[in-house]
Amino acid sequence: MGIDAEHRRMVMADWPDRRFLDLTGAEVPIVQAPMANFGGVALAAAAVRGGALGSLPCAVLSPHQAIVQAAEVRDAADGPINLNFFCHTLGPVPDDSAWRAALAPFYAEEGVTPGTPPPLRKPFDAAMAEMVEAVLPEVVSFHFGLPDADLLARVKATGTAVFGCATTVEEARWLAERGVDAVIAQGAEAGGHAGWFLDRHRPTPLRELLAGIVAATDLPVIAAGGIVDAGGIATALNAGASAVQIGTAYLPAPESLASAVHRAALGTAAETVFTTLFTGREARGIRNRLIDTLGPTHPAVPPFPHASAAIAPLRAFAEADARGDYSSLWSGTGGAAVRPEPAQSLTERLAAETLALLETSHVRA
Repeated sequence: MGIDAEHRRMVMADWPDRRFLDLTGAEVPIVQAPMANFGGVALAAAAVRGGALGSLPCAVLSPHQAIVQAAEVRDAADGPINLNFFCHTLGPVPDDSAWRAALAPFYAEEGVTPGTPPPLRKPFDAAMAEMVEAVLPEVVSFHFGLPDADLLARVKATGTAVFGCATTVEEARWLAERGVDAVIAQGAEAGGHAGWFLDRHRPTPLRELLAGIVAATDLPVIAAGGIVDAGGIATALNAGASAVQIGTAYLPAPESLASAVHRAALGTAAETVFTTLFTGREARGIRNRLIDTLGPTHPAVPPFPHASAAIAPLRAFAEADARGDYSSLWSGTGGAAVRPEPAQSLTERLAAETLALLETSHVRA
């Protein structure tokens, strides 16, 4: 059951660091992670109704689709929205014959053949900048760095707050130098794609990363990685974060777009690992048959985001048979603790429980 709205407004005013709240207009210091292919209008709207910053994953949308979906969220909820984009370099389509050869035994066993590849995740471009100028979201966030300076300038000229994702202190400094308004500190525990963009590196645990970024910049810092409960939120806020970004805990919500096999794997003791098999870039997900057979990485995997094309028919066939053998079952390290709960209720409950913990520890600004 949701918390009474007036009561929520009263109790949600008492947070130790209001910079994120004042910057975004959110009621609670929670960002619902965008989660491309797993988040969408219903999840974002429910998170907003719970007081959080709701996010739409625009890397898998066309500009028109993004405009329509942003309008749908605003029609369904009164609060701030975040439009999230990728900033990778999309090179020419590579020769993936070696990758298809590695997958050939699975094609033969399942009786499927490679078909039309799914739409590729696209980097932020001029068409999307025009879309941002039309929609005027409260926040625009970028993964894998930032767009070119002229495109970034167009976004900033709209007055929207710009968030950038950092996986190292060096990346946080780089983002701050280019004028972002807040930094998302993505720790090693985070599910989905690691957002590194300067250099590949060994993922840094959130506790260490958060401490380093808080010390290195005066910007509001949003902690991300393995946070699925009030204890995790309170720990991050006590360590200097202005807010947290939560993804895995929202996946079992009825509003998410997670598949049935993905939902079944969450809330279990299944191991999560970093793998490049599904997209060509490191992402944390639950082990499945493909990872166990080929290993988390494979030399034939083409670069991001091209690896997914060859796997798509295998994933679709297995999921129709209630199997996640070839699915990207993204999950953070806290996935074993998550349970199905409507997203609005989850947001309100986490916020209220976090405030109770902060009151107990007497942490106030």
